[in-house]
Amino acid sequence: MNLSVVALIKLGYQYMSLWPKRAELAHYFSEYKTIQVARLVYAVAPGLAVFTFVLQIGLAGTQSLSIALFYSIVLVSMPVQAMVMLGVQADKILPPSLSAWYKEGVARYNEQGGSIELSVHKPRYLDLAKLLNMTYERTLK
Repeated sequence: MNLSVVALIKLGYQYMSLWPKRAELAHYFSEYKTIQVARLVYAVAPGLAVFTFVLQIGLAGTQSLSIALFYSIVLVSMPVQAMVMLGVQADKILPPSLSAWYKEGVARYNEQGGSIELSVHKPRYLDLAKLLNMTYERTLK
């Protein structure tokens, strides 16, 4: 699909939020490590940008204002870049092997008394994150 940048950022944030924080998923999905890095960047980069700006101005004075702004803008843009990349990944259709596993998971979840209506026709990575999130929430209850 052709999505705007803002829609990609929102989709990336939703994908990052839905993906379970379970370390055992790292063995099965390469996305787990990508999402962990994106969560770290999302949490740390804005503070690091402010720290870098203050440090540059404090050490070199106002003559280095342009350099301080440049570094701060680069650091602030990193979470945005991470959300765009996650949005692109979330919108991709699952490969056939993972799609079959996903469809089995939806069927198994519904057999155990669940009632989910996730896409089984051309599922995307976002649908996989939703399924994993619902499955782990259910096992914790």
